Parts: sequence; C-alpha cells; structure tokens
Amino acid sequence: MSESSEVNSTEATGSPATLDEVVVIALAEAFRGDGEILCNPIGTVPMCAGRLARATFEPDMVYTDGIAALSAELLPVGVPGAEAIPETYMPYRSLFDIVWSGRRHVVMGASQMDMYGNQNFAAIGDDYSKPKAQLLGMRGAPGNLINNKTSYWIPNHSTRVFVPKVDVVSGPGYDRIREVGEAGRFHDIRRVVTPLAAMDFETDDNRMRLRSIHPGVTVDQVIENTGFDLVIPDDVPESRQPTAEELDILRNQIDPNSTRKAEFA
Repeated sequence: MSESSEVNSTEATGSPATLDEVVVIALAEAFRGDGEILCNPIGTVPMCAGRLARATFEPDMVYTDGIAALSAELLPVGVPGAEAIPETYMPYRSLFDIVWSGRRHVVMGASQMDMYGNQNFAAIGDDYSKPKAQLLGMRGAPGNLINNKTSYWIPNHSTRVFVPKVDVVSGPGYDRIREVGEAGRFHDIRRVVTPLAAMDFETDDNRMRLRSIHPGVTVDQVIENTGFDLVIPDDVPESRQPTAEELDILRNQIDPNSTRKAEFA
C-alpha cells in the first residue's frame, strides 16, 4: 500500500480522501465527548485533528496557538504570519495550572510503546545512564498521563516502535497505573493512531485493542508490524471517511498548504 495514495470516500463525501485525511479524522474522533477542555495536540497532524474536532463536533473546546494564546477562531497550521485572535492569553507558566486540574487532552508521540500503553521517548537502550540513543527525555509525559486524557499519533507503525517492553517509561501505561491505586484514577489513554490503524485500550485488562484499520490496510498487516499480541475483535471496521464538510474545512481552512502530508513517508 502506498501511504500517499488516495482511498475511496463514502458516497456522502462526493470526493476522495487521502490517507492523511483519514488519519486526521481517526485522531479527531479521540476528542469526541470531551466538552469544555483544553485541546493540546503536539505536532502538525494532531493539531489538524484537534482543530477539526473543535470546528465540527466539539465546539466547546479551546486550543492554543502553540505560543501564548487560546485562539478564538479557526487558526490555520503551517501558514506563516497567521495570527490568532485570542480568547485569552495563556503563557507557558499558566499551562501547568490546567495540567494539574485535568481539564486537558494532550496528543503526544512515542518512540516505543507496549501493549499496556507504556510510552518511551526518552532514550533507547537498557541502561538509561548510558543509552544507545538519547531522545527527548521524560519531558511532561509523567504529569500528562497521571492527570490528563492522552492520545498518541505515531507516524511509524513497526515492530521497532510497538515493542514487548519499552526501554524507558516516559508515560506510564495501564499496568503501571494499577500499581499506584487511587492516585492513578484520572489516567486515560484515549487513542493510538498510526498510518495503518487506530487502537484503544477498551478491554477488560486494558491491553491495546485494534479499533479500526485504515482503507487499503489488512488486519494481517497491522499484526505483522506490531511486536506484541494485539487484542483483535471478531469484526474490525474500517476507519471512517471524512464528511464533505470535514474535508472542506481541513483542506481549505485548517491546512490549506497540506503541511500534514509531510508526516507520511
């Protein structure tokens, strides 16, 4: 499958959607039902997804311009000089008040992830003091996972990323959270989206489940590129197509320069 190829849209759209657009929809769906919270996606594809959710089915959400304002209007990504009309200013130091309150849904990345959602973007190698590769570090992942709804956009779906055991835990998964008891009651990994599929943890033991596969992808492809046993339902649906309205907003208002496509090899 070519990741940049077009996939058939539903009859309702009247226009073919590309894989990147299907992925944006799959990630936008992670925000459904969130209501009045801070939408805080990190990266181009997550920003497109969060802003699309805000512009369509989650109008009560607020989102940052990536600097120091909460934007009042639909702000395009990847457009130099596009300035936000602020609902309010939110310098970085103020973000922590929202992080601790839990009224936030963040989308992060991952260099490694296991079946319970333990996430690593700190380092590669068994010895953290002398890693084979130094990555971002812990950053805000521990605080995000213990306080806020968290989703992931992972552009590389492979056995190097989806591993039986992560080398370092930056963001804790469900097995580790169970160990802390009541302190982990706000932990909520909502969605993991890749160029192949969307996954969640809606299982009895909170193991990663295959939620949907993107058009042109097979279940076997997902299994072959995952380094642990996914929970596979009897019937795995295809990820939903964008509506005509969603396509128009994404293509012409949110990302008119198609910067999202750069994250697809």
